[in-house]
Amino acid sequence: MRLVLLGPPGAGKGTQAKVLSDKLSLIHISTGDIFRQAAKSGDELGKKLADYMNSGALVPDEMVNQIVAKRLSQDDVKDSGFILDGYPRTSDQAEALDVALNEIGIHLDMVVYMKTSKDIIISRLTGRRICTKCGSIFHMQNIVPKVPGVCDYCGGELYQRDDDKEETVLKRLQVYEDQTKELIDYYGNNDVLKTVSGDLDVRQLYDVLYELFGNERLI
Repeated sequence: MRLVLLGPPGAGKGTQAKVLSDKLSLIHISTGDIFRQAAKSGDELGKKLADYMNSGALVPDEMVNQIVAKRLSQDDVKDSGFILDGYPRTSDQAEALDVALNEIGIHLDMVVYMKTSKDIIISRLTGRRICTKCGSIFHMQNIVPKVPGVCDYCGGELYQRDDDKEETVLKRLQVYEDQTKELIDYYGNNDVLKTVSGDLDVRQLYDVLYELFGNERLI
């Protein structure tokens, strides 16, 4: 089975993709992970990618598409199926993905849009705190430290990333909304789009997705 998870920052795509890939025996493909792997590969494409990443510049769509297409063409992905997390982000990338899949003779079975309300996203992202020493993650509502501001595991100080501050979160959401409207329309027109609520907690959403994917897997 070949799946794409779509949703704004804070929807829980990465968490769900990891759990479902284990449960359904699918390869979890995260753009962040394959970027890091490609940058270490030493080939020409990897070297160019490393230059962009090291400089903090935005990786061009053409390069992103090439790297994803290369990963999708590998035997483990073709044999086992996959869950794509973090790609595509635009309708142009979606078209490039279709071309890449057609070239290797496969297609997407489903695209799941985890539609999540703005208030929920802000609460999830702005409540996150990270330990300065061991990197453990806490949340002011869901994973509350025993002592405010102190890591339960190593006693390190907890801090809020700049990316998790409300002003930054709102900007990230606006960028996502601007990019994604056409993407949602693109997959809706192709009859592969399913919409679920990203407002559900982790367990509830997992149950919804597993039932959806499990049923599709039997067809």
